[in-house]
Amino acid sequence: MSEEIAISLQNISKCFKRYAHPVDRLKEILLPQKSYAQEFWALRDINLQISKGHSLGIVGRNGSGKSTLLQIVVGTLTPTSGEVQVNGKISALLELGSGFNPEFTGRQNVFLNGRLLGLEQKQIEAKFDEIAAFADIGDFIEQPVKTYSSGMFVRLAFAVAINVEPDILVVDEALAVGDEAFQRKCFARIQAIKESGGTILFVSHSASNVIELCDYAVLLDRGDLLLYGKPKSVITHYHKLIYTPADKVESLRDEIKNINTKEENKQFQEYNIDKLGSKVPANEVQLSEQYDSNLIPQSTTYYIPRGAEIEEPHVTTIDGKLVNLLNRRNKYIYTYKVNFLQPAFRVRFGMMIKTVSGVELGGATSHTFEKPIEYIEAGDIVEVKFSFNSNLQPGIYFLNAGVVGMINDAEVFLHRIHDVAMFRIQPEEKVLATGIIDFNIEPNISSVEMTRK
Repeated sequence: MSEEIAISLQNISKCFKRYAHPVDRLKEILLPQKSYAQEFWALRDINLQISKGHSLGIVGRNGSGKSTLLQIVVGTLTPTSGEVQVNGKISALLELGSGFNPEFTGRQNVFLNGRLLGLEQKQIEAKFDEIAAFADIGDFIEQPVKTYSSGMFVRLAFAVAINVEPDILVVDEALAVGDEAFQRKCFARIQAIKESGGTILFVSHSASNVIELCDYAVLLDRGDLLLYGKPKSVITHYHKLIYTPADKVESLRDEIKNINTKEENKQFQEYNIDKLGSKVPANEVQLSEQYDSNLIPQSTTYYIPRGAEIEEPHVTTIDGKLVNLLNRRNKYIYTYKVNFLQPAFRVRFGMMIKTVSGVELGGATSHTFEKPIEYIEAGDIVEVKFSFNSNLQPGIYFLNAGVVGMINDAEVFLHRIHDVAMFRIQPEEKVLATGIIDFNIEPNISSVEMTRK
């Protein structure tokens, strides 16, 4: 196998045997000339190569073979036929609870899993504090994991998986269990592994996560690999398959198989409804804007200050009320202060809003590159305010803050903080907008006479 290939699957098939009665298994052993089992092919002739440093998303309906494929990759299942080659140290987060002894404490399971993943005792001891800090489950680290909630369980399992410094990380939908702040921390670490040259194999039912995190994606259905390509194209066909009537599924499967995936700019037919007639009124009921002291990011990343420090980042209403529970379509002010420890030249301030998985939705700078603040003295404290309209769908979002200036004729960050604050857009009833951004779209529907032959 080429050194540039992390995972190679050639003609992989997996057959499971189903027995109507437990005794039939014994009969088949004693009478091998007769089969008492019904064969179920979970995978059929899967061919796939994943290059080092790439991230691959795997999508498909329940029972499509996603988890079976991952178990074959990590070696916990043996294929019925075909060849698997893995080039590098692999770490996997599969079914919740796999690899953990429920009677052991969290600490004991860290050492058990670390050894299973190839670390020596001393290496685990050196990494234990980092693992415990990432999991952030407090004194429960000393309690049997059978007492853990599902969220605590996945925190510890993921902390172990990513801290063994894998060449290949395999994640099977486990992140859906954690809260939003922990999910953001996990996505940030996954992105860091990818940027350092690691390979990611990611199974998720979340289309946005696959699109945002993965370079490529595959669509599995009934054990067949129907499509390989760019995530957006694969997700489009995945959703089409999900919502296709049962009597149309076979024809759609054939259609997807015949797609030429090299046509990256393939256009799909769209059906539009003209904006005619009466408006559909937007919902006017909103929850009160509040501040939740528990809504604190766990993935905050600080740059080393170079003569300035960002302080007190927060969001307020227009009249100055501190909030992080926001309402759709209202206006807010994102504020932070910058304490200048040294004289600064050609200064600009910035902000960015991101999703849980790290997608940059939008931001702004205070000044253009051509017209910055020319000089700020040491000891000055500048208050920065960015007003914004909360044109986002209900969910969790994160904020960055940054200040740049000129050092040695180059614009550099004097200070920068990722995920310095977070806020939630509160849910509403009867919301018509979809996706992440609320574009204030106003549907208009009316009757149209149609002539049928």
